[in-house]
Amino acid sequence: MSKKIIATTSLAGCFGCHMSFLDIDERILKLVELVEFDKSPINDIKVFTRPVDIGIIEGGCCNSENIEVLKSFRENCKVLVSLGECAIMGGLPALRNGIPIEECLREAYLDGPTVSENKEQVLPNDPELPMLLDKVFPCHEIVKVDYFLPGCAPDADLIWNALVALVTGNEMELPYEVVKFD
Repeated sequence: MSKKIIATTSLAGCFGCHMSFLDIDERILKLVELVEFDKSPINDIKVFTRPVDIGIIEGGCCNSENIEVLKSFRENCKVLVSLGECAIMGGLPALRNGIPIEECLREAYLDGPTVSENKEQVLPNDPELPMLLDKVFPCHEIVKVDYFLPGCAPDADLIWNALVALVTGNEMELPYEVVKFD
């Protein structure tokens, strides 16, 4: 059996899902026997070097760069997995969805209690900065997502079970303890 190729990335989130991924601990050595990592912070490869079998996305889309990265992942991945609540529902970043973007920017850069050094009252406007979207979108509202692994962050055993099932083609084992939310 040839090794499956995996890519991962983080969009608008806290990187906690990648940390949970790393919580598979020594099982990562078993995983490396089954897969090769392509574009991922796990191996610090920044661009796709080839099409991949499985793409794992954490975080939602809050700016134009997130949308570009997500679309690129969809184009380069046979299977796309949304990992965690931010990717699935927008998570904590989506709490701003009920507030106009102008109000968010004013609070963050002009009127907030911790703003003291912006005496000129300038909003960030460098053309290199990605444009903020009016709301935070979950990944499946932008591209087709094949699988969803819930949690904030998902349990390492859930990630392990899902990856092994996807890589080997076996049915996924989901004991209650892995997906419980109580």
